[in-house]
Amino acid sequence: MSLPAYPFTALVGQESMQLALLLNAVNPAIGGVLIRGQKGTAKSTAARGMAALLPAIETIESCPFNCPPDQPATICPVCHDPVRHQHRLHRPTPFVELPVGASDDRVVGTLDLERALQTGQRHFEPGLLAQAHRGILYVDEVNLLADHIVDVLLDAAASGTNTVEREGVSVSHPARFILVGTMNPEEGDLRPQLLDRFGLAVEVAGQSEPATRAEVVRRRIAFEANPADFCARYADSAGKVSHQIAEAKQLLPHVTLSDSLLELITQICVAAGVDGLRADITMYKTAQTLAAWHNRSQVTIDDIRRAAELVLPHRRRRQPFEEPGVDQEQLDQVIQDFSARQRSRGAEEQQNRAADSPDDSEGE
Repeated sequence: MSLPAYPFTALVGQESMQLALLLNAVNPAIGGVLIRGQKGTAKSTAARGMAALLPAIETIESCPFNCPPDQPATICPVCHDPVRHQHRLHRPTPFVELPVGASDDRVVGTLDLERALQTGQRHFEPGLLAQAHRGILYVDEVNLLADHIVDVLLDAAASGTNTVEREGVSVSHPARFILVGTMNPEEGDLRPQLLDRFGLAVEVAGQSEPATRAEVVRRRIAFEANPADFCARYADSAGKVSHQIAEAKQLLPHVTLSDSLLELITQICVAAGVDGLRADITMYKTAQTLAAWHNRSQVTIDDIRRAAELVLPHRRRRQPFEEPGVDQEQLDQVIQDFSARQRSRGAEEQQNRAADSPDDSEGE
């Protein structure tokens, strides 16, 4: 019998990693998260723990793609059959781990060409992308995967669709999932083109404070000694986080971001020297999700700042041998200049309104 997942809320000292995962849980459109750090920094533990926080999904017993019963995907090879809707069930949110040595067919699925030629019917054996639909696809040591496999993963995560073509035979199915990749930079890095495709990135490190390290060890020993009792101790905090995720999901469509803050986003991205517009779009989505996570319907400058710290580390143009991350001085300066311009505009508008208003003392 395998151990239950280590409670997400029992992690110590990895707030940025936890926040990045939670934001993707609220808004998978952010584009996943890349977690970089040394071994033994709870990267995989956090990913598995987050999956346990997500609610069960309703699906159809005969659908291998976990399609929602009331919103069947038009591209699903099974969902066109109305009879299947008679057998609904609930499944835990999928958590699918992709091995480093997985083959193309294991990832995307396979088509039985011989059967198709003999019977005229397409037979598709779903792969890991199909299993991960509506869940989490976890890739440990993503930097050690072949580049073409990483390309497939990122394309599917961005489009929400996986298409398999063999000898003129084609099958497509839905593949919407939260992509979580972890890696140890000491073992090599991803190509910049692939790095840019991850929505968020965080750097994690081992705890340097002896008291914090001791608490991590204490909790881990307690978990291994009695997993059920340990998980029960964190059940209330896990329930609160799950409830917060659900509330943020409901609020997210109603969160607004002003044009002036969109201007700030673009200024931050230009100053960071990022290529293309993916960083701007992802920062916009992340800032909205941060506001929803904090139960606010309007994005603030602080949301923009925090979003930049999650969106830019792996995209910022940097010099050779320069460590990845956000230039905090540059970020602070851009925000200060923006705030100063906003105050100046406000004062100017106030003066204009005063000049346009009639003098109350005139005619007395």
